[in-house]
Amino acid sequence: MSKLTVLEHPLIKHKLSIIRDVNTGTNEFRKVVTEISQLMCYEVCRDLELEEFELQTPLEKTTGYRLSGKKLGLVPILRAGLGMVDGMLMLLPSAKVGHIGMYRDHDTLKPVPYYAKLPADVEERDIFVLDPMLATGGSANDAITELKNQGCKSIRLINIVAAPEGVKAIQEAHPDVDIYVASLDRELNQDAYILPGLGDAGDRLFGTK
Repeated sequence: MSKLTVLEHPLIKHKLSIIRDVNTGTNEFRKVVTEISQLMCYEVCRDLELEEFELQTPLEKTTGYRLSGKKLGLVPILRAGLGMVDGMLMLLPSAKVGHIGMYRDHDTLKPVPYYAKLPADVEERDIFVLDPMLATGGSANDAITELKNQGCKSIRLINIVAAPEGVKAIQEAHPDVDIYVASLDRELNQDAYILPGLGDAGDRLFGTK
């Protein structure tokens, strides 16, 4: 079974409360999502592999460290996942960025794919799938399946807010994919929105209704 990690950092909790607030406007919502994503990136990358090398400081030689594992890739699920990219790239500037487009059919509540553009060497990279919300898990499940079809073997899912139903769906469909969230919320409502949640992340990021 894949591992679920809830990031209990005080700064993440503080900033999450800001984006939950119905009175938070688009500009601040977008800025704080970027900040949360950066904080989450720091935690998600704790186990990345390092190698030692000899480093010359202004005074003497010492041991330095650099990332030595596979190259990294960020794959936001369009469109809300775009809001998490800048925060991640602040700490991982050399990561390649792919995109997978999904929207939810409001009648069936099922994800509908419409776009996929991935780095040519995506199968050689450790992939971070980004989406602020993990509700039913349908979009994330389809995105991960597409990445596996492209040969990806190391995939992590990063969400700001998740519902237990979505976590269960991913763990059952993709037991090899670890999940990192800022909050595990209570449940989904009848329209498959997360409670207490933060509304529609895409609409709040981009000012659409």
